[in-house]
Amino acid sequence: MKKAHSRSLTAKQRAELKALAQLADNDIDIESIPEVRDWSGAKRGVFYRPVKQQLTLRLDADVVAWFKKRAPGGRGYQSDINSALRTFVAKQARRR
Repeated sequence: MKKAHSRSLTAKQRAELKALAQLADNDIDIESIPEVRDWSGAKRGVFYRPVKQQLTLRLDADVVAWFKKRAPGGRGYQSDINSALRTFVAKQARRR
């Protein structure tokens, strides 16, 4: 796992952040910040990576084949299985 290189904030930076945190959102001037309209170079998942747990799991061969068949080149099927499980868990949580 890569460690993010971070340096400590200066006292001035901490003071600026504290002052900004005390302002209401409407009081912060964002007029000079250009609106980003082109997201073609954006990358997903760069800043947030969910904690993964490696495990051995036995699934029915036809279920694995179904996911592999739908994955481009058979790649990413494990992520698709994870997504399906996450959707199921979310639905179950809403029922309770």
